[in-house]
Amino acid sequence: MNQSYQQSRHDSARPSSPATAGAPAGSELQRRLSTRHIRFIALGSAIGTGLFYGSSETIRAAGPAVLVAYIVAGAMVFIVMRALGEMAVRHPVAGSFAQYADRYISPLAGFLTGWVFAFEMLMVAIADMVAAGKYMGLWFPNTPGWVWMLAGMLIICALNLLKVSVFGELEFWFSLIKVVTIIAMIVGGIGLIVFGVSTGGVQPGLNHLVDHGGFAPFGVWGIVMSLGIVVFSFGGVETLGMTAGETGDPGKAIPKAVNSVPFRILIFYILSLGVMFCLFPWNQIGSQGSPFVQVFTGLHIPAAEHIINGVVLTAALSAMNAISYTLVRTLYGLAQQGQAPRSFLRLSRTGVPYLPVSVVLSGLVLGLLAFLLIPDTLFLLVASIASFATVFTWVMILVSHYRMRRELRDAPARGSAYRMPAWPWLSWIALVFMAFVVVVLLSSSTGQVAVAVGLGLTAVLTAIYLLAIRPRHPERIELAVAEDA
Repeated sequence: MNQSYQQSRHDSARPSSPATAGAPAGSELQRRLSTRHIRFIALGSAIGTGLFYGSSETIRAAGPAVLVAYIVAGAMVFIVMRALGEMAVRHPVAGSFAQYADRYISPLAGFLTGWVFAFEMLMVAIADMVAAGKYMGLWFPNTPGWVWMLAGMLIICALNLLKVSVFGELEFWFSLIKVVTIIAMIVGGIGLIVFGVSTGGVQPGLNHLVDHGGFAPFGVWGIVMSLGIVVFSFGGVETLGMTAGETGDPGKAIPKAVNSVPFRILIFYILSLGVMFCLFPWNQIGSQGSPFVQVFTGLHIPAAEHIINGVVLTAALSAMNAISYTLVRTLYGLAQQGQAPRSFLRLSRTGVPYLPVSVVLSGLVLGLLAFLLIPDTLFLLVASIASFATVFTWVMILVSHYRMRRELRDAPARGSAYRMPAWPWLSWIALVFMAFVVVVLLSSSTGQVAVAVGLGLTAVLTAIYLLAIRPRHPERIELAVAEDA
């Protein structure tokens, strides 16, 4: 980030927000995340429980045709990320899309976006926590899962209190472990397919994609029904926008990270699951926990089950770690907007908003209590709730971007250097897809509960805004614009 931009942000961005005017001393985040860090933070959020554990649910729903669901949803994710990337390059702020919704839609929209997204991240973190407890059950079957869930939440909250540069480095290595594992599975699997090496008594081959009921054993309806968990799997990739407030050069780092999204989806979702389908009949995948553990066990690698169980455990903790980071920065951004307690702006000696970390810990404790009440259904429930919240957030990103582009339409010289192509047609296509996902959620009992919870939360937040927030901060915030945007 050039010096002139940093000065303009210091001079104009803080006074524009009612919360940051007179904010506690030492409340500015430190720009210490590199491009490498933000890429892997986004990876840590998007490649976790949804792929390693939740893919079992999507495979059972659609069979090999679930690949279609991942391709379609992945394309929609890229549209959302291009919209977010353009806004993040223009306005690199910690609150990201919550502040964009405030500026380009309305203060109520910004308030709802920030808090619904925070709720989404909490749900995803709880799902990751549940998965981590289940993974530990392989090694300690007689120890209650809540013990490991408690240990996991304490470790993650401790990591989120470290300097952001240290946090970014740890998340890089966490994410690297699962990336290497997925690539190893793909390369090893392709080798077995090419040389026709039997795994677990099953001859690998492309025929598994169409055998056992066909490519789409449950028809189009199966593909449709898998979309809820597929969206949950991709939920969190938008956390990349949150890193703009702590990135040294958002104008270069954000576009590079966003442009890598299609490649990541192709490699880590489409190709990994495609190889998996060629190694085993789809109706045997995921029947015993994580599909990845099952695949590596079938490869007859010594202690494969335990090695890969350790990897998927790391993946769950990595996703939980990255998501907790995002949740903390969301609460910080809401405080900047005057839509959360101003005390959330206080930073520790390491430059971390420490009070939001305690809020995250409290939310995880509530998730742990919910696990004690409904251990068998909690994962699917929080995944469905997170899917609804994810769709809500993505819609707000798309609408904010649409409003921004319309505002800049008559002033092309002020447009971003990183523009989403084929606007507004791609935006409309993605919005139609989001509406369709909500309809899909309503077609199942778990999804109906999720939508009810989401709408109830939105209604409560709206009432809080109208009664407590709007009387104090009725005006929209103004965002500083990067000079090179």
